[in-house]
Amino acid sequence: MPWGRAGSAALLLLSGRVISRAKARNPSPTEMSVEPWASPQDQAAAEDTHTTHSASSQDQEQHPDKLCLDSFWSEVETIRQGSGYTDLDCTRRDSKQSEEGEQEEQWLADAGLSDLINEDGDDVEKAVLLSTLTRTQAEAVQRRLESYTLSLRKRNKPPPRDVRDVFNSPIAQNLLPDAQQSEDVAQVSMASVNKSPLSAVTPEHQRGAPKEEFFITDVAYCEQAVIFLKQAKLPQNKILRRKEDGTLPRVICPKCRLGVTRIQDLSHTDMKKVRQLALIDMTALCDLLELEVKRHKTGKRKIAESSFFGVPLATLLENDQKIKTNTTTPLFLQGLLSFLEKKGVDSEGILRVPGSQSRIKLLQQNFETNFYSGQVSWDEVSPNDAAALLKKFIRELPAPLLTAEYLNTFSAVRDITDLKQKLHMLNLLILLLPEPNRNTLKALLEFLSKVVSREKRNRMNLWAVATIMAPNLFLHKAVPSRLTEGAEKGHAEKAADVMRLLIRYQDLLWTIPNFLMNQVRKMNENSNRRYQFYDRRIKNLLRKIHTDSREKPDKNTSEPCRTVKIQVGDQVSGTMEFKLNINSRASDLLAQFHRQCLRSPENGKGKMRSRNGSVAYPDCALYEVGGNIGEHCLDPDTHLLDLYNSNHGGEWVIKMKPNASRGL
Repeated sequence: MPWGRAGSAALLLLSGRVISRAKARNPSPTEMSVEPWASPQDQAAAEDTHTTHSASSQDQEQHPDKLCLDSFWSEVETIRQGSGYTDLDCTRRDSKQSEEGEQEEQWLADAGLSDLINEDGDDVEKAVLLSTLTRTQAEAVQRRLESYTLSLRKRNKPPPRDVRDVFNSPIAQNLLPDAQQSEDVAQVSMASVNKSPLSAVTPEHQRGAPKEEFFITDVAYCEQAVIFLKQAKLPQNKILRRKEDGTLPRVICPKCRLGVTRIQDLSHTDMKKVRQLALIDMTALCDLLELEVKRHKTGKRKIAESSFFGVPLATLLENDQKIKTNTTTPLFLQGLLSFLEKKGVDSEGILRVPGSQSRIKLLQQNFETNFYSGQVSWDEVSPNDAAALLKKFIRELPAPLLTAEYLNTFSAVRDITDLKQKLHMLNLLILLLPEPNRNTLKALLEFLSKVVSREKRNRMNLWAVATIMAPNLFLHKAVPSRLTEGAEKGHAEKAADVMRLLIRYQDLLWTIPNFLMNQVRKMNENSNRRYQFYDRRIKNLLRKIHTDSREKPDKNTSEPCRTVKIQVGDQVSGTMEFKLNINSRASDLLAQFHRQCLRSPENGKGKMRSRNGSVAYPDCALYEVGGNIGEHCLDPDTHLLDLYNSNHGGEWVIKMKPNASRGL
């Protein structure tokens, strides 16, 4: 959604609860309903289970019961005693906290802003990223620069370029009005908020009716936090604001006309920019919420003797990709999860009931010796033993699955009170994970969702699964943790709450918010115009760079026509013409492509063929390539005329989706 519509989006964010529940229960085609279930295969069964829940069943899910809490601390004790974890609370020797100033320097590098502390840094490189930031994001960068400069002075080292010079340079000043524009959008939103207080528009839910929330991604999460925090200070909201209980609502994410972008839809180059911008927005959000989180880095560890356990994910994938080229998660993990999905999800107490330690040890040795040769006899494996081995694999990774850098930030999410802000933070953190960690986490969460969907058979509800798995993800000997400080109920419940959010809202968390997509497009546009920065004769035109100099199609043209390339492998095998109108979607273009294939089966143009040469209609997709994006796999609901106006310089290509393990 263009930034010009962000004001109305923010208003929807703040007053979304007044939208009728009838509409929410039957969302329009431009809305994405986020349900807790991980896979379409289990959707029907999951919905049946969901609709049969009574009010008392919903009450039971508000907080974990005593069995869940006992299981949590039992799992913590198992982790303490197993595999050298007895010194879990004294692990600072394995973890190094960055020296003063080192954190800020590493942060600037990860955010793509290391040139800001480099004397001979390129002003243009700085301006390209800075020009996309909102006011609150820019302030977060400025705070890191000031902190870094202060640390250098304490160590009697010459400071880098003054932070005021960075943000007041001619180039930055000419580009930063775009950041000011986003701040103005937030101010417009604030004005509308003052007219309709949050709590005043919150109707009383009928007994037994599921709660619903609207999740807006068009406005930067840190800017949304500014709005919420200012609104929360109003006296009437302190009195009337609805208290959060333990139940999780159904979240509806309205789609913009450019569709939903999932993590796997972008090229690696654009994903690198997404991660840089996500880090800046997350840091700004932490500053606003007063979350003090310090990053740790894992020290050197001896090489594991095992083939699977204690081996870095990147190493496992590198070895496995020699066997299966496109795999995105370790083959051993895929094997375990596949077995558990077939034989374990219906087993009562799966994940909670411990396996036999002697059998688990033998099973591990069996996998080490026979897994790659395919000689493992799965029929002889107990589901409880396999589940125990799964948890062991996760916690014995040499670095946390959630990474040493961000594990504490994941843990800090439990201290955020507002559900939407928790989801904002988790969404940004998922984007920041390295690809092997993110894909492995998704595979694990999809399995856990399937366990929850079989609650009637296995007696493992969302709280039960979350309390069992939380210690395995949030405790790691490479990073000191406050999770085990005392055995109070609150520690277990808060940690499990973060885990259940990851399980229930995983589909939402694995999407790229619209505001980050807008910022990536602006970064690419600015990079494409770099030559303009060196011509002094047109410097005065830089203020209009985001509006006047953008190539725009002639909107008076009725039903413009686009030429779409059809690609097989690395070669373009043909083209097709497609007329655009205001209702045209990517799915319509793909449907036309398939119809043309059916009408001319003997025609080689515009046809996909399988390896044996027979005509096939594979899982192909429409891609947007070039212009202000690298490569972008389009949502079938993308409105093509809006895309045409948004990225006139991009090409459209139909090609097969890359093979991805477990649907990632």
